[in-house]
Amino acid sequence: MRAVTVVPLQAGSVDLTELPEPPDSDGPVLVKTRAVGVCGTDLEIIAGEYGWAPEGEERLAIGHESLGEVLEAPDGSGLSVGDLVVAIVRRPDPVPCHNCSVGEWDMCRNGQYTEWGIKQHHGYARERYRITEDFVVKVDPGLGNLGVLLEPTTVVAKAWDHIERIGKRAAWRPKTVLVTGAGPIGLLAALLAVQQGLEVHVLDQVTEGLKPELVHALGATYHHGSVADTKVTPDVAIECTGVGQLIFDVMDAAGANGVVCLTGVSSGGRDLSVDVGLLNRRMVLENDVVFGSVNANRRHYEAGAKALADADKSWLAKLITRPTGLDNWKDAYTRQPGDVKVTLEFSGATS
Repeated sequence: MRAVTVVPLQAGSVDLTELPEPPDSDGPVLVKTRAVGVCGTDLEIIAGEYGWAPEGEERLAIGHESLGEVLEAPDGSGLSVGDLVVAIVRRPDPVPCHNCSVGEWDMCRNGQYTEWGIKQHHGYARERYRITEDFVVKVDPGLGNLGVLLEPTTVVAKAWDHIERIGKRAAWRPKTVLVTGAGPIGLLAALLAVQQGLEVHVLDQVTEGLKPELVHALGATYHHGSVADTKVTPDVAIECTGVGQLIFDVMDAAGANGVVCLTGVSSGGRDLSVDVGLLNRRMVLENDVVFGSVNANRRHYEAGAKALADADKSWLAKLITRPTGLDNWKDAYTRQPGDVKVTLEFSGATS
């Protein structure tokens, strides 16, 4: 079967290659891939920055944002032939640590987890895969190929789960949310905030085009420029860019008892001048919380699936700006101006 693979840590090795059929040991559920989403992680793996092949193999099939159609499923699995499903990315470590042992593998403490398409197991950018039923989540069939948006939605579903848990430390009634970055994660963070009835502001660098249109279509407010320019004092801030200065600006802007969630991964290598003492004083005196969030567990996949099912499908469709067929697979992994979410389509309708 065809698969998009790389030799991990070897830039320029990405290719459409042949892989054997998935082994029965991967699970009794056989899934035909319909689409995979392309994100920064895929591009970094292609660039040779990281990635780990399965044991004993040279190449790794990439792709962790999946959408597939069930071809085979055992009785009692809760799955039927034809179901649209999304596969969970991370698997618990074999020890397992305390968190992995209770299904919170997204919070693994010893780092021995595996991640399909990233770390030590083939991903979903291949025509078929096998999996166990506990690591696939059904999506609303009305979504069609829009179900490929579930994995990035789980990132912000987890963020909101943890924000709400932190908020419950006090009589907390958030009203205002600031999201920095209007890429897929930022736009989906805004969507989930709007679904909660909150006042939502999104800050990004572009001044016109699809991103502002998508924000306005949600009923949210779009800003460009600096955090200070927004004149917003958010109860919740979700930082989705990883830009160093922006991270500190968001922390400084948060309101009393504010919660700041960092979801963007910084590249490093740049020194910033920050008055850490003043920032610390403000956070302590105002009971602010700053935390990082990455990956997701099954609870977040299920929450994300519900959020997508409840969303305006025409709005979601605009997020996928460049669905690309397998015959032109290289185009999917080449950034182009105006991209929001690019997908590689293996089969099925594009929306």
